[in-house]
Amino acid sequence: MERGKTTTMSVRKLVVTGMLTGITIFMGLTGLGFIAIPPVKATIMHIPVIIGAIIEGPIVGAAVGLCFGLFSMYQAFANPLPTSFLFWNPIIAIVPRVLIGLVAYYVYTLVKKKFPKLGVGVAALAGTLTNTILVLGLAYILYAAKFAEAVGINPDTVGKVLLTTGVINGIPEAIISALIAIPVITTLKKIRM
Repeated sequence: MERGKTTTMSVRKLVVTGMLTGITIFMGLTGLGFIAIPPVKATIMHIPVIIGAIIEGPIVGAAVGLCFGLFSMYQAFANPLPTSFLFWNPIIAIVPRVLIGLVAYYVYTLVKKKFPKLGVGVAALAGTLTNTILVLGLAYILYAAKFAEAVGINPDTVGKVLLTTGVINGIPEAIISALIAIPVITTLKKIRM
């Protein structure tokens, strides 16, 4: 009996991973994964990663994050922009996306113990900011000069530009992530019970 339960859980996690990966790819291909907040576009592509991590655990979150990262690399090669070279590097394209799921899961498990109603929101914020901080931080560390050249700015201002981009994009993305994740995860948890 125990063996059947383990198999069912593994199949369930695999199905959830596939479903959330499909949603991520669909959002990316259709453009639905982006919300215009002038003057920028905020992404919601990371939300399936957060949902998978909180609902099914860190392995599902990391797997959906891996697929998100691989899709980011594909997009960077298939539809290159001046800064696409950043996402040709798997350290920038994949590592932060895998860590979204891990951070979201562990923040959720820690916060929900003391503040059950805040767990999902705080985890969504943490997962989103993990992605923003790591992508922009790694871009600065690995490609500051090349980034400056690609966007036509003084190399001395790259840090300020990336920090400003992080604030302008990261904060709205984190808020939107929490606003979407809370009702979706709350509903999914009620359905599972």
